[in-house]
Amino acid sequence: QVQVMESGGGSVTTGGSLRLTCVVSGGRYKHYSMAWFRQIPGKEREGVAISSSTGRTVDADSIKGRFTSSRDQGTNVLVLDMRNLKPEDSGLYSCAAANYCWGFSEFSCDWTDWGRGTQVDVSS
Repeated sequence: QVQVMESGGGSVTTGGSLRLTCVVSGGRYKHYSMAWFRQIPGKEREGVAISSSTGRTVDADSIKGRFTSSRDQGTNVLVLDMRNLKPEDSGLYSCAAANYCWGFSEFSCDWTDWGRGTQVDVSS
């Protein structure tokens, strides 16, 4: 059974930084595609960063320049470094794992396993 565990959320003021870490373990596959999503109140869930099973990462245009994702080759650990945070970044950040993607840049994958999410709150 696949387990997805997020950590690193919290409360910061505008301009602050946070690091989110997602660890995927278990299941029948050695490596998974992984992604960070965020749910901001009043908005649809948004893909923030995606990583292929081979370690390639792509960050969404909406957060480029402020957020950077990284994944060490050969691991199922996806890190999201968030800098210059703004109040509009506040929300629930969730990590997901997938075995198959048909539209990588569009976050189109079979996201079958999700973590519980970690809350990010940015105050002005």
